[in-house]
Amino acid sequence: MFDGSNHIALVVVLAAVMISVLSTGLNAQDLKIGYIDSQRIFAEYRETVEAEQIYKKEVDQWKAEATTMEQEIARLQEELRAQSLMLSEEKQKEKKLELDKKLQDYQKFVADTFGEEGVAARRNRELTQPIVDKINRILERFSEEEGYSLVFDVANANIVYAKKEFDLTDRVLEELNKLGQ
Repeated sequence: MFDGSNHIALVVVLAAVMISVLSTGLNAQDLKIGYIDSQRIFAEYRETVEAEQIYKKEVDQWKAEATTMEQEIARLQEELRAQSLMLSEEKQKEKKLELDKKLQDYQKFVADTFGEEGVAARRNRELTQPIVDKINRILERFSEEEGYSLVFDVANANIVYAKKEFDLTDRVLEELNKLGQ
């Protein structure tokens, strides 16, 4: 996903490269630049597709659990509303306490599961990090073997134009698929 920090990071990287070029006496022609499209890699790489299927299945289970909790809360709310005139004050308090507890449990479950550092986010990182590591190793190898000074990710940066000849996406996918065989 693009956010302002990606644009700022790109500007900082480009400024650092220009300072480095100027201070070392290199010409811009001495730089070898490439780019990848990580979104396309993730969409087309078999392991990523499999990881997404696993993740979606787990998220669906967590959503089903949340839905069950929501239904229980709705049932208790309706029960309390329908019986409020017939219940003693003490029984009403008991039911309200039970409802409050269910609401707190639900809110805790949602936060613990779907929050920024929740189970879902951790699981997503757990499933994708090995793939990201493979991509990075391939790009490091390309950079060392072929002399790339910079490799950008067009999915995470504001690159307005890039020659197709600098696109390493197909080569990264090819290497990833070789690893899976």
